[in-house]
Amino acid sequence: MKLNPYLNYAGRAEEAFRFYEAVLGGTLTEIHRFGSMPPQDGFELSDEQKNLVMHVGLELPDGQTLMASDTLEGMGPPHQQGNNVALSLHPDSRADADRMFNGLAEGGTVTMPLADQFWGDYFGSLTDRFGIHWMVNFSEAAPGS
Repeated sequence: MKLNPYLNYAGRAEEAFRFYEAVLGGTLTEIHRFGSMPPQDGFELSDEQKNLVMHVGLELPDGQTLMASDTLEGMGPPHQQGNNVALSLHPDSRADADRMFNGLAEGGTVTMPLADQFWGDYFGSLTDRFGIHWMVNFSEAAPGS
């Protein structure tokens, strides 16, 4: 299992991560935009929203990874400075993902049920009973990544 910090921004994720890349070193591993999401009933994105970062990773020189996204109204908790960090768990199996997600969700609030996602991973998010935001992401292609 890996544990990565996950940061949220109000439209500045790409700018922040290009800055961190320059200051901390490392390499941006990916930039996925909200425009790459398949259409969803009752949820239409403006051109500006489509260009926002849905996910970006920065692989640091020591092998750790910092991750982030921009926030969109209606998707996940609202952006609030100081409350815009989540912990992203990457379990080694689907069973571990279910166990961890269900355990953390006890007494908390599920913001996105754990399910197979369009990008190919098994993913869900929640806020635990202590107010900590969690993401659980299992990838068949790269267990523990």
